[in-house]
Amino acid sequence: MASAAITLAADAPTLSSANTGFMLICSALVLIMTPGLAFFYGGMVRVKSTLNMLMMSFISIGIVTILWVLYGFSMAFGTDSGSVIGWTSDWVGLSNVGLTDLWPGYTIPIFVFMVFQMMFAIITPALISGALADRVKFTAWALFVALWATVVYFPVAHWVWGAGGWAFELGVIDFAGGTAVHINAGAAALGVILVIGKRVGFKKDPMRPHSLPLVMLGAGLLWFGWFGFNAGSWLGNDDGVGALMFVNTQVATAAAMLAWLIYEKIRHGAFTTLGAASGAVAGLVAITPSGGAVSPLGAIAVGAIAGLLCAMAVGLKYKFGYDDSLDVVGVHLVGGVVGSLLIGFFASGHGQSDVEGLFYGGGLTQFWKQCAGVFAVLAYSLIVSAILAFLIDKTIGMRVTEDEEVAGIDQAEHAETAYDFSGAGGGAARTAVPAAAPGTSSKKVDA
Repeated sequence: MASAAITLAADAPTLSSANTGFMLICSALVLIMTPGLAFFYGGMVRVKSTLNMLMMSFISIGIVTILWVLYGFSMAFGTDSGSVIGWTSDWVGLSNVGLTDLWPGYTIPIFVFMVFQMMFAIITPALISGALADRVKFTAWALFVALWATVVYFPVAHWVWGAGGWAFELGVIDFAGGTAVHINAGAAALGVILVIGKRVGFKKDPMRPHSLPLVMLGAGLLWFGWFGFNAGSWLGNDDGVGALMFVNTQVATAAAMLAWLIYEKIRHGAFTTLGAASGAVAGLVAITPSGGAVSPLGAIAVGAIAGLLCAMAVGLKYKFGYDDSLDVVGVHLVGGVVGSLLIGFFASGHGQSDVEGLFYGGGLTQFWKQCAGVFAVLAYSLIVSAILAFLIDKTIGMRVTEDEEVAGIDQAEHAETAYDFSGAGGGAARTAVPAAAPGTSSKKVDA
């Protein structure tokens, strides 16, 4: 017994300053994705909705941070109850967490794991906001974020990543959030827009992006931060899986961007900056669940397939008549589903686990597990999100008035505008010309 005790003590993880520092950097990278998302969405809306779009992301940082500390972390990663929810009372308010208490089985403190996962919880409801542009009361949105995080995100995070969660125990692979983040947010977006309805002028008025440079800036920040989102999800750098995920994130994103642009050129006759940005995000979404399980060649395939299918999917809103303002359903829901299901085909058995997909001789076993996770999260999020939107709409109201929407939600909800044109005078610039001296002719001077 003594020798066994000594062996166990020797094998127990100890705090790694390298992994701890790495994970803190990754946490900061994930946080910067939310302002990046704000810019990405903010550039895609019309001028009169820019600030509201930015604020819908920023308010998520405030609300979800507090909820995560108070009870969200405990619900998502606490001791399992019935495979559907967690709870550890010592984590409520983080009041009984020691500075050097380690996350079980890893070399980083609980505080570090907690704050890394907090950043995931923050960006997930912010993703939903792009589908609701131009028409939702800010107070209603803030209330929705708080309720949705509590009854949808925290439980789903436990299903997928929490020890004892049903999807985790089933063996559903989700390296960094294809189901818990992207399918969850995309399905929620669809549920809400089916309740609140279309924007005034949908399919009639032009609703083009007002600032494509802002969109590209946002896409660049998302791409940059996504390396922390994905590579950091292995919680350390001891075995090379995080490095594989880093490489796969890059190559899948590049492949998706190219696939989207090729489709766009064939279908619409031009390579657009909006298409490049959207294709990149589609690739990032698709590789998020799958990047730890596939090879770099598999990542290229995942990215290319996602770029093509998401480019095709964004047009479905016109066919079926749902007003997904900034294509959250077409990119995040479809991209998350594609990336999650393709694990069942492209898992190589040489990444995060020895699971092999169909193309590597593993049959369809993993594919059916992925289906279970994907469609359970999709259905739960869609239904519960629609119910929450319905209840809020029937109590405090979800939408601004039609007049406020037409005039501009920025002024109505925030008493501000994104751009101040009052100092930009119109007309041609003029230069003062001295009066002509007596006996000389006056000539026109161009300003």
